[in-house]
Amino acid sequence: MKLSTKGRYGLRALIDLAQYSGGDTPVSITSISDRQAISERYLEQLMAKLKKAGLVRSVRGAGGGYILAKDIHEISVGDVLRALEGNLDPVECAGLEPDGECKAADSCVTKYVWKRINESINRTVDEIRLDQLVEESRKKCSGGSTDWSECRN
Repeated sequence: MKLSTKGRYGLRALIDLAQYSGGDTPVSITSISDRQAISERYLEQLMAKLKKAGLVRSVRGAGGGYILAKDIHEISVGDVLRALEGNLDPVECAGLEPDGECKAADSCVTKYVWKRINESINRTVDEIRLDQLVEESRKKCSGGSTDWSECRN
């Protein structure tokens, strides 16, 4: 499985948002763009998908921007990646689908390999939460400082 820039940049943007929003303070696309070196136009596209998935909310007007729509403990890496990338299964196998049209499904043993790989990836990204990534970032920045201006993801 290879993630596109949508997944990689979107996750960075959401971590940035969690670090700088302080819960209710909107974070502008421009500020995320500056800190993460991601184009504003691309970030707008990513945020639109994250908004549609219910992970962020937009705030209009002066001082507007984006805030998290859920608590950081409730957002998993899997939520973010699926919102931006779609299905994360690296192997699509018709033999794993109840209505799959695989002629070899009854005798195929490799489908169990694909099933375990798919389950492992999905379980892993679902277990990692946004709050854990923010905490990891905090540990790497200035000995635990919350002054995020000194940090880069």
